[in-house]
Amino acid sequence: MSTIANLRAAVRDRFAAVAAAPQQEKKFAVGPASAKTLGYDAAEIDALPASATESFCGVGAPLALGELWPGQTVLDLGSGAGLDSLLAARRVGPTGKVVGVDLCPEMVDKARRNAQLLELSNIEFLEAGIEKLPLADGSVDVVISNGVFNLCPDKRAVLAEAFRVLRQGGRLQMADILLHEEVSREEVARLGEWSD
Repeated sequence: MSTIANLRAAVRDRFAAVAAAPQQEKKFAVGPASAKTLGYDAAEIDALPASATESFCGVGAPLALGELWPGQTVLDLGSGAGLDSLLAARRVGPTGKVVGVDLCPEMVDKARRNAQLLELSNIEFLEAGIEKLPLADGSVDVVISNGVFNLCPDKRAVLAEAFRVLRQGGRLQMADILLHEEVSREEVARLGEWSD
């Protein structure tokens, strides 16, 4: 198996475990407390069912980077269990649409159940890699992503796809982590794995 295939499999396995048993995740913060720490509105998070927040694995609050309007179409890259997608669906309303795309079938299944639980009909979740999106050119007003870009081996392809599906005047709202150049290989080894 290639290095890229191994990385994708490791990402899929790691987040499948977070979908199934988020309380067992010990290496990075997950859940509603993490979302609140990252700047999500506490009342909005508390109003969601536990299944919609317990597997949240984000690193920031991409919805805080720009307002969503009724009627807009939003694409969530690496949507996980759907927290950002669910909040976006509420903001764009019944005339809008949200599409969440995730590599992990367990997260996609959980996100679909969460959307049904919240009775949101303006949202869909697709199992796919984000390097080749199953969406038409210029079909999206806003692309959001939360802690996913750093996990993608082909970052150029992900960005090219995001900009391909964006309408003219659309925008990308991304929260992510990055490694500074001044961090040595020894520090990387000491700090842990790609997903810590």
